[in-house]
Amino acid sequence: MKTVEIREAFLDFFEQQGHTRVPSSSLVPANDPTLLFTNAGMNQFKDTFLGADPRPYVRAASSQRCVRAGGKHNDLENVGYTARHHTFFEMLGNFSFGDYFKREAIQFAWDFLTGTLGLPPERLWVTCHVSDDEAEEIWVKEIGFPRERISRLDEDNFWQMGDTGPCGPCSEIFYDHGPDVPGGPPGSADDDLDRYIEIWNLVFMQFNRDASGEMHPLPAPSVDTGMGLERIAAVMQHVHSNYEIDLFQALIQAAADIIGVDDLEHKSLRVIADHIRSCSFLVADGVLPGNEGRGYVLRRIIRRAVRHGNKLGASEPFFYKLVSTLAGEMGGAYPELLKLQAQIEKALLTEEEQFARTLDNGMQILEEALQGLQGDEIPGDVVFKLYDTYGFPVDLTGDIARERGLGLDMAGYEAAMAEQRSRSQEGGSFKVDYNDILKLDGHTEFTGYEDLHGEGTVTALLREGAPVDSLETDEEGVVVLSNTPFYGESGGQVGDTGFMTARGVKLEVTNTTKASDQHLHHVKVLEGSVHKGDVLDTRVDQTLRQRTRLNHSATHLLHAALRKVLGEHVQQKGSLVDSQRLRFDFSHFEAVTEAQLKEIENLVNEQVRANTPVNTRLMSMEQAIDAGAMALFGEKYGDEVRVLSMGENDFSVELCGGTHVSRTGDIGLLRITAESGVAAGVRRIEAVTGANALAHIDALQAQVTAVCAVVKGTADNVAEKVAGLRAENRDLEKEIARLKQKLASGAGSDLTAEAVDVAGFKVLAANVDGADAKSLRDTLDQVKNKLGSGVVLLSAVNDGKVALAAGVTADLTDRVKAGDLMREFAGRLGGKGGGRADMAQGGGTDAAALPAVLKAVPDWVSTQVS
Repeated sequence: MKTVEIREAFLDFFEQQGHTRVPSSSLVPANDPTLLFTNAGMNQFKDTFLGADPRPYVRAASSQRCVRAGGKHNDLENVGYTARHHTFFEMLGNFSFGDYFKREAIQFAWDFLTGTLGLPPERLWVTCHVSDDEAEEIWVKEIGFPRERISRLDEDNFWQMGDTGPCGPCSEIFYDHGPDVPGGPPGSADDDLDRYIEIWNLVFMQFNRDASGEMHPLPAPSVDTGMGLERIAAVMQHVHSNYEIDLFQALIQAAADIIGVDDLEHKSLRVIADHIRSCSFLVADGVLPGNEGRGYVLRRIIRRAVRHGNKLGASEPFFYKLVSTLAGEMGGAYPELLKLQAQIEKALLTEEEQFARTLDNGMQILEEALQGLQGDEIPGDVVFKLYDTYGFPVDLTGDIARERGLGLDMAGYEAAMAEQRSRSQEGGSFKVDYNDILKLDGHTEFTGYEDLHGEGTVTALLREGAPVDSLETDEEGVVVLSNTPFYGESGGQVGDTGFMTARGVKLEVTNTTKASDQHLHHVKVLEGSVHKGDVLDTRVDQTLRQRTRLNHSATHLLHAALRKVLGEHVQQKGSLVDSQRLRFDFSHFEAVTEAQLKEIENLVNEQVRANTPVNTRLMSMEQAIDAGAMALFGEKYGDEVRVLSMGENDFSVELCGGTHVSRTGDIGLLRITAESGVAAGVRRIEAVTGANALAHIDALQAQVTAVCAVVKGTADNVAEKVAGLRAENRDLEKEIARLKQKLASGAGSDLTAEAVDVAGFKVLAANVDGADAKSLRDTLDQVKNKLGSGVVLLSAVNDGKVALAAGVTADLTDRVKAGDLMREFAGRLGGKGGGRADMAQGGGTDAAALPAVLKAVPDWVSTQVS
């Protein structure tokens, strides 16, 4: 069976057993800060198992894409060197949420393996936990499995979600590759995990472990299973290594054809074939190469693949060309590969080209270090330099070291890294962490969607980060209320400002933030005093809130327009929305062109002019996703979410808890003011809306009017007038440079008469009036040629700064160095400089000292040659 057929057979089998087929979740885990990447089939059901995310079904089956290349679960270093390690793999799984348990799970697995797939029962081996007699009895008495082929294991057969929480015993199913492969059955002394291969793990979530370590039976025991698609494909295709299955063979052959390699068994081809899968799927899920977090892991994988291609002889970018083969192999199951193929290729090519520029230099540094190596470790400072200067991830250097039979001085590397961190953190500042201070029950009820004023009871007060009972006149602090119309800074939207009042009391709210479920009102007491339990009248600054609303709503339209113009790989990477402007960071691998920016701006303004209602609906997370709402990966969403839709035909549909306009026409106008890059693979757009957009246009018009007055033109011909003046200015600059050169040439002819004899050759130190840096260098060459044998230091003063040029004829460079001469006399002028033995440049700031400095040159030269 081909890999694609096995995947479909599994999902179809469990659908027939009453399971809901659930699509693979993203490689970027939603709402789980403990995970760098999705690394198991159960990740997307974690909250469901914990009871926090009820589903409309109690049985599910999926083929989940997984990555293990960073954090706790990292197989990167083993990829290419073993038969079954991958950075990317697919996990087939069936799940029960309090429905069926051990008996059904074991029966389903047996029926699928021996029935649907037709595996010989005598080639299978089973393990059970030492405590799980129940599972063994089901295998023996109900399945008819031989007891002598069941191993009872301890910690290898017990699963837990963490130190506390759901846990339970496992039952694993192994396939015997046969006596031709050395090794013994699971748990035996000669078990080397090579002959007997684990193909399926059945996890029985049976207990809840408390903080003391005691395990209590779960009220609704559940099942989580996992079977590696690549492993079972190797079994079904009668091969021992995962890299021999049809999917990998297609990628290996494509890589060999592109690079021009005949040896299809080369381990570097395995690395490349594995890495194109993880890299392509990560880009498809919105991850782009960068210097931190997930982006850095992606960069590491790409660069490792490129280095292996370089090792095979690739002399030009090759890695991105494999995306089309991968899309052909896996696009049926994962159509996003086909949909985003061009964007994936572009992202990989950009990173590949960037690394290629430094790969040769980095390899040269490494080879030089290896030539002088004493011992069997690459020094830590070399490892750090390769990382810091040439972008070599440490595991890539480790890869190269392993090929040479060497290790890495990780202690030295960590010391260099710690020193760099220390330097980067100097001068850092720290803010109060109110999450640690506020341990309050309940939450602040936010009423600001409907009203901008109201009343709230003071539930807590803080001054300088510490809880207090009151705040007095002129004091600054934090007020926490039972309910508030003030929006707390979140989702990129700044916090509200305004006033709180009571009889004889007035507080200015300078900002509003959030900590846990509390709104923190940062205040200055203008009049009276405020105490816990007081009831305050609350009023938000309506003007600032309204302007902020315009910008926030425009940000959603901008996001949708970016995806339509640039592609669906665009994802929000950060935003800032206040009353003055909006700033939106997004994933994209190249600068946005002027034409694209204009198209994006036009799309947004079309939706503004349509003046359609902005709709907000409350629904479950699953309903929101089904409705097409975009969610930000890494953001924490509750059981009920706000879904914001705006524009014609739901132009934009996103999850958002911010405040927004009632109709798109309220925005008035959007004007993009800037586009720039802020990090690798991340671009930034800044824009203004409403009255600020009109003010921006007015300012531009005023500038155009001013320029027209200067060049004596009109708005229709001002560009032509400015272009003409610029061309005329360039011609004048060329004429000035020619005249300076002519002046310096004449001065050079006269200067040689000022040279003095020192130890049998000429020494000249003189100032050249009217020379710039270029003409000074030209004059230096002329003087050296005319002297034939000599040492020269020339200067020129412009705007109070001294430019210097030094030269030594070829016959004297073994006695006097131009670089030494420059460093000495530039230093005497309060500057610096340097260069080669025959020519050097520099400058200084102390023009008043120049005459004395020039006069001292002959004596210094005399000292050097003596």
